[in-house]
Amino acid sequence: MKPKFNFRPIVIAGSLLLPLSFMLYAFTLQGDDPWVAPESAKKLKNPVEVNDESLAAGKTIYNGSCKSCHGVKGKGDGPKAAELEKKCGDFTDEKFQSQTDGEIYWKTTEGKDPMPSFKTKLTEEKRWQAVNYIRTLVKK
Repeated sequence: MKPKFNFRPIVIAGSLLLPLSFMLYAFTLQGDDPWVAPESAKKLKNPVEVNDESLAAGKTIYNGSCKSCHGVKGKGDGPKAAELEKKCGDFTDEKFQSQTDGEIYWKTTEGKDPMPSFKTKLTEEKRWQAVNYIRTLVKK
């Protein structure tokens, strides 16, 4: 007499692996979550003139509020970056720099975990000054 094949272990393994594979797939998608500013933000115009004074002020703001995560040169390699669950933005990246000033200002204002909102931490003028300085951080 031929022994019967036991499908039970296969069914149990499948019932455990299928949900696990969906969870892993969902987890990998989180890392690719694009941060898109609304159309209204894209149209915002920077009211702060780019000059030596606004760039110096922006650098001071950057050094006090951004450098610890985004790094001295804006590459996302600051000392706190390694502690974060998500990769820090690279301000020197062409894709980042292709955003409008309004998009960068909106993201600075609103924040998105792990980046904090600077809406109440910095005045509007200081956020725009930071945008001006961030524009100087390009790949070298």
